Amino acid sequence: MFRMGLIGGGGNGFIGRVHVTAATLDREAVLCAGAFSSDAERSRAAAKEFLVANDRAYGSYLEMLGREAQLPEEERIDFVSIATPNHTHAEIAKSALRAGFNVVCDKPMTTLLTDADDLVNEVRRSGKVFAVSHNYSGYPMVRQAREMMLNGDLGELLAVRVSYQQGWMHGMQPDETPERGAWKSDPSKNGRAGSLGDVGTHAFHLMSFITDARPTSLICQMQSYSAHHDLDDYGQALIQLEGNSSGSVTWSQVSHGRLNDLTIEVDGSKAALSWSQETPNQLLVRQLGKPLMTYDRNPGASYTTPAAREACRLPPGHPEAFFEAFANVYRDVFSAMRQSKGCKTESQRDPLFPTVEDGRDGVLFTQRCLESHDNDSEWVAW
Repeated sequence: MFRMGLIGGGGNGFIGRVHVTAATLDREAVLCAGAFSSDAERSRAAAKEFLVANDRAYGSYLEMLGREAQLPEEERIDFVSIATPNHTHAEIAKSALRAGFNVVCDKPMTTLLTDADDLVNEVRRSGKVFAVSHNYSGYPMVRQAREMMLNGDLGELLAVRVSYQQGWMHGMQPDETPERGAWKSDPSKNGRAGSLGDVGTHAFHLMSFITDARPTSLICQMQSYSAHHDLDDYGQALIQLEGNSSGSVTWSQVSHGRLNDLTIEVDGSKAALSWSQETPNQLLVRQLGKPLMTYDRNPGASYTTPAAREACRLPPGHPEAFFEAFANVYRDVFSAMRQSKGCKTESQRDPLFPTVEDGRDGVLFTQRCLESHDNDSEWVAW
């Protein structure tokens, strides 16, 4: 079993506990150590909630990295998961890589493109496995859609539309503090990309993951409707893609009644498909003059592609969802970690977990959107 160290995730944090659940779901890893808060006392207190022993509960991430690196190889952690505010990701990730640990970093990878470039170089120098937690790429039917696109089942890509809508910010007052994630309203901690960085980056990665299409230029417009902050909470980008295809990404956290409504539609020259995160076990495929086809998550079906089949844990009819998708990212990370040690493992043509380069693309997307918005929504080159 791989030994996990968690950085962040204490207090009212949501995503830290998700990382632990996902990493340990398949009994391939166990949480052994953690620095759960920037406050040393709170960090050690939170360790009890995660069932981490007192001697592996650290007051800071630097203390954890330093002391864990001194332990015998068979005792020290194998990787760290970073679940901290956005502005801290770059420095923590670089420190972990330099200490000799593999890294799973929450998104967005960094708030600045220069930090993303530095991190790409650091990962290449270290030779360590580095993943970004764009967990929606772990859904079996998302991987089904990717393989169908790459196999040519949809023909040439014409257009792709992605939308990620939530509504929890609507109606918040200036003096109201969210129960969790209060730092997301502070540009010094969140970065300038508000909802764009929070959910827009997920939507952009989903588009890239399924279509494998590279942008050439984009135009973006953003708004701030919630009274409790000045960052964007609604926006949309039109994207010109290579091969004369086009894309659009819409993000919102002020849409009434929307919970976690992430959807994607892909138009090809032969067929079109659509998928929704709130009904993740179905993929819809349309062809002119033919009945609507529904691909159910079914590892035993002949239409199920190899990557989708490998991402399933349960027989058909037993829904798999958020935790399982997140765990698939970790499962691929563990496979890569075994390969890096020269261990025999299942063959994997390409790493399906989001890499440091994918993380950089997400940061580049936010920067280009901000650049376009700042210039009165002009087209900007990728």
